[in-house]
Amino acid sequence: MTSHDIGKALIIIGVVVLIVGVLVTLSPRIPLLGRLPGDLSFHRGEHHVFIPIATCILLSLGLTVVVNVVLRLLK
Repeated sequence: MTSHDIGKALIIIGVVVLIVGVLVTLSPRIPLLGRLPGDLSFHRGEHHVFIPIATCILLSLGLTVVVNVVLRLLK
């Protein structure tokens, strides 16, 4: 592995961290995120359990597309 490859990898990691940071910052403003059909929410007394199944699937699909596009551009 050359220093050129390491530099590319660090740039990609930095861009991914930047995108995740922006998404986390803006997540309260994204409509329906966390309230999709398929997201489970249970209340019992003072306890609240939230399982975002549909949101995780949607985010996984989106990130898979982004990663595949980035990998194809780098080849």
